[in-house]
Amino acid sequence: MRRPIFAASQIVEILKAGEGGLPVAEVIRKHGNSRATCFIWKQKYGGVTGAELKHLKERETENAKRKRMYAELALENTAIKDVRSRKRQGRPRGGRWR
Repeated sequence: MRRPIFAASQIVEILKAGEGGLPVAEVIRKHGNSRATCFIWKQKYGGVTGAELKHLKERETENAKRKRMYAELALENTAIKDVRSRKRQGRPRGGRWR
């Protein structure tokens, strides 16, 4: 069975319905997700407003961008170190080839 995919704003609305007095079992049945999913959502998005949700999304995209930048720089750094070590291995210390 295919899982429904919800946007963060939809998740916040679902949680607000649950906080409004609707039993968790009914919220789960209505939206077709599991009890565990509901509690994971509550842990992540509990008490979040629309403005905070927007700010959270911006931070997530910014962090993802920084992770990609770090990965690229680490790869470049490893490649440079590899090239430098090859140059040192090919030439004798005295500066002359024998």
